[in-house]
Amino acid sequence: MSPTAPTSPTPPTAAVSPGVPGQAAPASRPSALDFSRTTATAARALRQLRHDPRTIALMILVPCVMLVLLRYVFDGSPRTFDSIGASLLGIFPLITMFLVTSIATLRERTSGTLERLLAMPLGKGDLIAGYALAFGALAIIQSALATGLAVWLLGLDVTGSPWLLLLVALLDALLGTALGLFVSAFAASEFQAVQFMPAVIFPQLLLCGLFTPRSDMHPVLEAISDVLPMSYAVDAMNEVLKHTDMTATFVRDALIVAGSALLVLGLGAATLRRRTP
Repeated sequence: MSPTAPTSPTPPTAAVSPGVPGQAAPASRPSALDFSRTTATAARALRQLRHDPRTIALMILVPCVMLVLLRYVFDGSPRTFDSIGASLLGIFPLITMFLVTSIATLRERTSGTLERLLAMPLGKGDLIAGYALAFGALAIIQSALATGLAVWLLGLDVTGSPWLLLLVALLDALLGTALGLFVSAFAASEFQAVQFMPAVIFPQLLLCGLFTPRSDMHPVLEAISDVLPMSYAVDAMNEVLKHTDMTATFVRDALIVAGSALLVLGLGAATLRRRTP
């Protein structure tokens, strides 16, 4: 009887993607947010921003410079600065955070960094939350500087607490961050990211009640303004200007702005793509 030949071990079978014969199935993506992955993403984003002083200056200093300019534009009419300064205290951070975040996120995708990150065990929610956390930290600094400058150096007269102004300014900056992350998924270049500002920011700026009370607008425009988050940011600032204590209207407006930011962040995670179109 001849000896039995040794049996070679069976090679492991690769997972096959359904519908595509012979193609390995992609690794499953993490389904839930993870604190360590999110904070690691935020730390990486902050390290990158540390090497870009012009971006940091744009985010932190430009709102302060605009407030100083506005104050002395209305040098002969301090009450005008008091009436619109608080509203612009929230609008300026929203605009700057929108621009910086949309361009920075798009740069990550065009450079291939985003694709490499998503090839790791990192969910889209972790990535969006990490960027929101990183830019949110800068938004805190930006809002604190702008609020302190307006109230204590430029003489912005508010009836309520300056801390409430700071809260709304911070929520506006976070909303701008969320909008920037969201629209970056639809831009193929930095120029296109900037082009989204007239479509996303300018209509809200015109309809938020900054230039005229929303109740005086055409009914159609008033109805549109009722669903735009910037309208509630301006309303919340006006509540601080008129009332010494926190009102129920202020709480409602602040919650709407915060909820809008969270909603847009969720949409940003759902629409995030690895490559540019």
